[in-house]
Amino acid sequence: MEEPKHRLQQARAKAGFKGPADTAQAITSVNQNTLTSHENGNRLISKKAAEIYAGILGVDAGWILFGSEAKPTPMEIPVVSLVSAGNIIEQDAIMPEDIERWITISDLPSGNWLAFGVMGDSMNRIAPNGSLILINREDNRLVDQRFYIFYSPETGAATFKQYRKAVPPRMQPYSTNPEHISEPLKEDMAVFARVRRVITDV
Repeated sequence: MEEPKHRLQQARAKAGFKGPADTAQAITSVNQNTLTSHENGNRLISKKAAEIYAGILGVDAGWILFGSEAKPTPMEIPVVSLVSAGNIIEQDAIMPEDIERWITISDLPSGNWLAFGVMGDSMNRIAPNGSLILINREDNRLVDQRFYIFYSPETGAATFKQYRKAVPPRMQPYSTNPEHISEPLKEDMAVFARVRRVITDV
């Protein structure tokens, strides 16, 4: 019979984490020993812990605990300034006046969510120019071939790219335009957040 520990293991593996030690680097609010105890069933997973895991692993807390999705709760997400899907551009810190509008999404896990408009075509195989990308500020662990907003804490310069694990690590375009080229992920660049969803008009 499948138990919460099994579903937690499934969610962790699907999210790209190899084990509790790997996961603990991304979920700093839960230590490795607790993660291990939850996965082997020696400790019951509380509602609070399930919500923390859900926000990072991209699943529903109710599914972890009970094996069924909870009824989606509508969430108001702010749409803020554009993010470059081309060259790195300078962007000011996000302020309340940067919020252009709000959108309602009803099936997101808990987290600190923002939506950005995409400007440029270097990621148009997944997010065309003018589409919206949803990011979870609580999810910034790098996973090979996933998509992120990278930025410079010093200058505010930001760009939307695919992460490629290499030597050195790279920010990779995902585009039909061959003019865009891969760039090294320099030491002065940090992860703002992982992109978890793309919304486009048809």
